[in-house]
Amino acid sequence: MYKIIIADDEDNVREGIRDSLNWNELGFEVVGDFENGREVLQALEQLQPDVVLTDINMPLMDGLEVSRYLFEHYPQTKIIILTGYDEFEYAQQAVKLKVHDYILKPNTADELRQILSKVKADLDDENRKVEDLSKLKQQLRESLPLVRERFLNQLVTGDLRESKLEDKLVYLDIDLPGSHYVVAVIDVDDHGELQRFYPESESELLYFAVCNIAGEIISRKKNGIVFQNNNEKTIVILSGENVETLREEAVGIFEEINLSVREYLKFTVSIGVGDICSSLNKIHYSHKRASLALDYRFFLGKNRIIHIGDIEGGSSESIPYDKHWERKLVTCLKSGTQQEIEVIVEKIIENLKESYLPMDRCYIHIQQIIVSILDLLDELEIRETLQSMSSSPLTDIYGLKTLDEVEDWLKNYCLHTTGSILETRNNACKIQALKAEGYVKENYADANMSMDMVCKYLVLSTSYFSLIFKNHTGETFISYLTRIRVEKAKELLKCTDLKTYEIADRIGYVDPHYFNLIFKKATGMTPTMYRRMV
Repeated sequence: MYKIIIADDEDNVREGIRDSLNWNELGFEVVGDFENGREVLQALEQLQPDVVLTDINMPLMDGLEVSRYLFEHYPQTKIIILTGYDEFEYAQQAVKLKVHDYILKPNTADELRQILSKVKADLDDENRKVEDLSKLKQQLRESLPLVRERFLNQLVTGDLRESKLEDKLVYLDIDLPGSHYVVAVIDVDDHGELQRFYPESESELLYFAVCNIAGEIISRKKNGIVFQNNNEKTIVILSGENVETLREEAVGIFEEINLSVREYLKFTVSIGVGDICSSLNKIHYSHKRASLALDYRFFLGKNRIIHIGDIEGGSSESIPYDKHWERKLVTCLKSGTQQEIEVIVEKIIENLKESYLPMDRCYIHIQQIIVSILDLLDELEIRETLQSMSSSPLTDIYGLKTLDEVEDWLKNYCLHTTGSILETRNNACKIQALKAEGYVKENYADANMSMDMVCKYLVLSTSYFSLIFKNHTGETFISYLTRIRVEKAKELLKCTDLKTYEIADRIGYVDPHYFNLIFKKATGMTPTMYRRMV
């Protein structure tokens, strides 16, 4: 229900308007009627009308003066002018005062009803807009943290194209006092002891905890802002008036954050610190340098505060990376010991650390080593190792944050590889030895049976065959052949009436006397004695 007041110096007109309409049905309530403009002004503060229906020609203060006052002090109030025909030109001045509408005297109830219906529709529309605006403001207040974080992420990545950044900071309630700024990027090294209690799916809680600790420390100092980027890293922007003071404060704050995380969360973080800049528009440069500083964790190890100025200003001359060690590692995997392999891996990692190559280049060198190992496995026709991997080693390495971790991972990977190579070789040797056994058992009666015959059958060198055969059977080839022939002779002596010389011929001995010597040496008795005993 909207409130309306009526002003007209003619009682019959004023009362006629008041009493001739069903105001509730129109959506209005008449809260007052007055005979001059001065009375209207005196009642405005108390009545707070939504609409003023006023005659132009009134004593003491006319309708235009009332309109002018309302326009200056109550701009939301709608004004409807009542005027006679001879005052029409006079009423046109009211248009300049943004009078909502006017109606000519004399007027009918229907004419008033139409105008009031139009005013109500306009008031309804304005109220909806105000309500919608209030909702938008409420939504903005509720989403302000997200809007603020999005703005800060765009600020540090250089995606903002706004010229008046200071105004935007005020609007988002971001306080960065001073004219100099420095950005730091904080990343979790690993979850330490908490890895046992927190599943990987809830790791974002740990990242949030880091951001929360950093935020509490910064809020006490009142010289910066803390937020998370899209990769769950914590970003800190510190500000100050003096470069040296800001640098000293930054050192203390980052040391406190590092210590607090280690003390309360039981894991470590590394912090990359960028260069100090003197403009909000250059904050993205400080952030880029901070990210670059954090990359040096790959070479320097975990739990460090790394200032890019210290790294680039104080690092010694880098040593070129030598790919000789990569080739040596692949060669060593074929025949080297575990200790030799570990030494070569240590040399590779040491060389990468000294080279200070960009992190992505280091990853590429490690991937090249992995590809060489995979080629070796392919060359040796080792498929099970490749198929049993739940993930690709070429991408696994991107989860490693330091070269020390890469060293441990590469040692384990090489150990797994040498195990597969050795297992495959042992299986191949076993197969060859079993083939040799089968061949001997089928051809032991051949008087010409020899190791050369077996090697020719298997297509192996005599030296290699001797090695694998003895490793498999625990005997030399001659000992094995002799044992097979003697066992067959025992069987014939026990189950047949064949003469000794006939048995000798059947098991591959041309000379019966030589057979007797071999049999006695193997059993401690002659063939005849053995037959009698069994």
